[in-house]
Amino acid sequence: MMSRTPRRELRKMLVPGAALLLPGVANALAARVVADQGFAAAYVTGAGIANTFFGVPDIGLVTVSELAAHVAAIRDVFSGPLVVDADTGFGNAVNMLRTVQLLERAGADALQIEDQVFPKRCGHFAGKEVIPAEEMVGKIKAAVDARHDHDLLIIARTDAIAPEGFTAALERAAAYREAGADVTFVEAPTSTDEIADIPRRLPWPQLINIVIGGRTPELPNAKLKELGYAGVIYANVALQSALKGMQAALSELRRKGHMGEALNLVAHFSERQRLVHKHEFDALERKYSEKN
Repeated sequence: MMSRTPRRELRKMLVPGAALLLPGVANALAARVVADQGFAAAYVTGAGIANTFFGVPDIGLVTVSELAAHVAAIRDVFSGPLVVDADTGFGNAVNMLRTVQLLERAGADALQIEDQVFPKRCGHFAGKEVIPAEEMVGKIKAAVDARHDHDLLIIARTDAIAPEGFTAALERAAAYREAGADVTFVEAPTSTDEIADIPRRLPWPQLINIVIGGRTPELPNAKLKELGYAGVIYANVALQSALKGMQAALSELRRKGHMGEALNLVAHFSERQRLVHKHEFDALERKYSEKN
């Protein structure tokens, strides 16, 4: 398989100190907005897909085939690198083989896999459990073996801080790196000291996940660059802002029965058509019209 350009780009982008912003996208429309705002890469959020596609919490209800369908749709409209949240790999090491191959074909440029017990839950929920580190090592090795394109990044996430402690989580991340992970991701540090310790003690590309309202304090991007982070995930800023916007606009409609003077709460019709590139489809229709 020929190496896709976005994969090679992502390897160059995700280096210590880059603090590459990775806004979350739960669907192709969100990906259009992210591209339109000039972000270089995006993060396909499993929590966002669960929330927007099914209206359920992030507790492991999305299947691998549903995830692959979303990745493929997003890939069609987003040309930059895509980091895909692949949860636990949807099973054991053998399941991981199929998961990697399926998501690679769908267009992922990096796959994030985690060491939670299945069914997993959001990294900022209470009650998380993790599988034995040795089992996760086997799953990482399977993921590395399964990829056809060696530029596909394997990102190993550990959720061990809550159930096992900070030191144990760092030890797991180091073991996962030794097993072949390109990038590691210690989820849900709860203090600025822990945030600073992760890249200092794990001197290879690290991700951090900023969840608005979650367990990890937000630091300025410049500070995260200084600390040495390679990438910064904002998995659900787009989703949470869209939710707030929908609530505001629909509350106005329900209260007054019409939008009236509250049109500033909604995007204009023409802006919506611009964002989904309607002019390109109009051009195709003209090109292939029988009248031409």
